[in-house]
Amino acid sequence: MEVYCTRPRCPRPQNYFVDLDDVTTLKTTQQKYCTTCGMPLMLDGRYVPSKLLGRGGFGAAFLARDRRIPGMRQCVVKQFQPSGNLTLTQLQQAQLMFEREAEVLAQLGNDHEQIPDLFAFFPVIVNSLQPGEQDQFFYLVQEYIDGQTLEEELAQQGKFSEQQVLEVLQGILRVLEFVHDRGIIHRDIKPSNIMRRRDGKLFLLDFGAVKQVTNAALGSAASSTGIYSMGFAPPEQMAGGQVFPSTDLYALAVTLITLLTNKEAIQLFDAYSNQWKWRTQVSVNPHLADILDKMLLPAANQRFQSAQEVLRALNSQAAQSPTQLNSPSVTLPPQPPQGSNPVVPRRPSTQPAFSTLELLGGAGFSGFQGALIAIALFSLVKSPIVTLTTSALILGILIFAQTKRWIEKFDLLIIPTITFAIIFFVPFLRGGLDLLSVVILAVGAGLVAISLTAVFRLIYKLLSLLL
Repeated sequence: MEVYCTRPRCPRPQNYFVDLDDVTTLKTTQQKYCTTCGMPLMLDGRYVPSKLLGRGGFGAAFLARDRRIPGMRQCVVKQFQPSGNLTLTQLQQAQLMFEREAEVLAQLGNDHEQIPDLFAFFPVIVNSLQPGEQDQFFYLVQEYIDGQTLEEELAQQGKFSEQQVLEVLQGILRVLEFVHDRGIIHRDIKPSNIMRRRDGKLFLLDFGAVKQVTNAALGSAASSTGIYSMGFAPPEQMAGGQVFPSTDLYALAVTLITLLTNKEAIQLFDAYSNQWKWRTQVSVNPHLADILDKMLLPAANQRFQSAQEVLRALNSQAAQSPTQLNSPSVTLPPQPPQGSNPVVPRRPSTQPAFSTLELLGGAGFSGFQGALIAIALFSLVKSPIVTLTTSALILGILIFAQTKRWIEKFDLLIIPTITFAIIFFVPFLRGGLDLLSVVILAVGAGLVAISLTAVFRLIYKLLSLLL
């Protein structure tokens, strides 16, 4: 069995013990030590790390198994190490702070289903790799969530749709409502700290409060607020000042616009005007956009003051407003932020939630696929009227499927490839045309469709500006 050493600077952390392949031995052995650096491997005598999940400035996370639980359930072991050369008094203070914050996490996880359960927390003091010195580490053992972070999803699938972002917003707001009601601020909301389990449920991870332990300046004012990710933190947090529920709402809004645009936060913020410039990057319902913009206001008192306020803004006007978000119960609150300039009402957007690239790609697919279908049909029925009617019907179905996103991305390549392969291997479906002529006709139809779509989109844009 492979056991992973958790010492940060271990030159060869992978260890393999043949005897641990036997489950009985694994459950009963007293302790194992890293064959390279001598670090104890059975953490707290029971947690057996097997894989490094990630490492950052505050520590590392490991996939592990609990050998004291029947079935040896999987768990996540998070390691934190106080930075700097701390005195004995500072180390004792770090341990007290760690235990206090771990107790908070335990309560949160036990009381809310979208926060991972905390199974254990403990310190470990070991001899350092430097002779005559000791290292102190703090460990948290949490529930293992089998899924992907939103950062991983974004890297795989590209930008999120408006509906997907709306689901994330509503799901995380409910977690923040619970957390803020208990006087706790997360401090580090970002895509990598939101996990979607395989069944679709969202989890909020890595509460920044625990990371106070790793700050060298323990007890300083900055130790509670200097926990953030660049680009996601609002001005009051960057300045080391007091944080509020609206601090988390700001970071959540930044998270959502990065998901919508698939751009880094720094690319969306205009430092010259001190404003977020994201709305030109995507096409979303203006009601949702206005809500996100209010969450992104620089002054903490101008934003929504609680998760409940945002949820009310998403839901309270559903019965009154004729224009609603994609979710049937979501609209924009009509009130402008207090202390800010009034928001000028916007004309409801009727533009479909497709990027220009998606529209042109879909047009090219429709033209190419439509030409192949028409050629095959004409070779079978020999009737121009039947061919045009049937082709138009099938093409309409394909376009409708694209608007519903039943067909998208790789489907736009796979479907015409299969159709072309059928025509290639069944020559009588070419209607007497050679293969090169079929390709030229199909590609030409695709280019014509792209050109027409581009022209109509340009006309639509011009009319939208004039009306």
